[in-house]
Amino acid sequence: MSDRITFAAMLAALLAAAAAAGAHAEPVLQGKDAYGDWRADKPGTVRLIRPQDLVRPGATRSVATSSRVVPRPPEAELQVPSGFKIEPFAEGLRAPRIIRVAPNGDVFVAEMRAGTIRVLRAGEGGKVATNEVFASGLRQPFGIAFFPNGDNPQWVYVANTDSVVRFPYKAGDLKARGKAETVVASLPDGGHSTRDIVFTPDNKRMLVSVGSLSNVAEGMGTPPGGMEAWAKTQPLGATWASELERGAVLAFNPDGKERKIYATGLRNCVGLAIQPQTGLPWCSTNERDGLGDDLVPDYVTSVREGAFYGWPWFYIGGNEDPRHAGARPDLKDKVTVPDVLIQPHSASLGMTFYQGAQFPPEYQGDAFAAQHGSWNRSKRTGYKVIRIRMKDGKPTGEYEDFVTGFVVNDTEVWGRPVGVAAAKDGSLLISEDGNGTIWRVTH
Repeated sequence: MSDRITFAAMLAALLAAAAAAGAHAEPVLQGKDAYGDWRADKPGTVRLIRPQDLVRPGATRSVATSSRVVPRPPEAELQVPSGFKIEPFAEGLRAPRIIRVAPNGDVFVAEMRAGTIRVLRAGEGGKVATNEVFASGLRQPFGIAFFPNGDNPQWVYVANTDSVVRFPYKAGDLKARGKAETVVASLPDGGHSTRDIVFTPDNKRMLVSVGSLSNVAEGMGTPPGGMEAWAKTQPLGATWASELERGAVLAFNPDGKERKIYATGLRNCVGLAIQPQTGLPWCSTNERDGLGDDLVPDYVTSVREGAFYGWPWFYIGGNEDPRHAGARPDLKDKVTVPDVLIQPHSASLGMTFYQGAQFPPEYQGDAFAAQHGSWNRSKRTGYKVIRIRMKDGKPTGEYEDFVTGFVVNDTEVWGRPVGVAAAKDGSLLISEDGNGTIWRVTH
């Protein structure tokens, strides 16, 4: 009898394990099936968009369909995968954007429109117990970084839209203990206004992302000295005139000196993050508009020094933008293809790599990215947080819907995700600037 009971228990356990595995074995949507809209989004939906899946330019028309942000409806609920829970962490913030967590667990938030950096400290039950303005009087602050890397940073760096400043810091500070010290006095101003900032693991270099002034570098004209001379003396794919040092990641030493271009062709690298396994910087990037509903894919990618990612002349490899036909044939075979393509016009913003201990083991090393949502697609997309799958530290190319439910209908939304960060307890924090809330995902 005991043998029968043991066998039955083993069989039940095996069936339960198989069912659990099956629950995670959603079919991967590929090709045209990978393109959808907010109505079909749900946690666990997995998509794979490959370069060979791209449609031709103008296959559909380009449209402007800006969403209207409304207060959160009483019945609105966010969806997360089975086993997870999502609830408000902080409310009533002034358009919170990038989130960065200090080594001691304090949560720093950029309120870009208000010109402030706010620090939040969790109390009992995972809700905010302390809420203070760390620094104010900033100019459209976005990126935040602690320096040096490690448990005892001495500075909080902030990337304004036109400069980089830093504040002296000790763990636990709720107010800046000194005035802002300018580290980089001048960044390209105007156009895409977000500037993110990270430090390399060896603390020797500071990377700053700078988006383009325009959609596809309209009106750049001819470079100084002519195209041939420019190409010989400048970094691969470097732009000029109004787009000088733009659509790029810039590199400095921590004091703001030794300025150079690190990588080019990234139309708007909104979110920067360092991958812990490799030490490589990654970018969450907004691509160009005007080529139709299904071009050009946004993307999340590792960024290698000296690499060129296509903008404005090419996209996703050697695909030439028809608005620059014949302009740079020398670059066609020198475009680095991004790692993970995301449905066009999703507006991929902040990103982070998950290193916490709270989520299941299969989440270790995966990335999360916030999709702010489309304004120029006939069927609304984005307005969600996605999980980017990694295997042995390398991207599979697949991404998975993780948090959905911010859209009310075809014209209205109540939330627009921006920043993502892992809290010290392993939960995931998500800012949305529509209704000024930070959400907390636990498992």
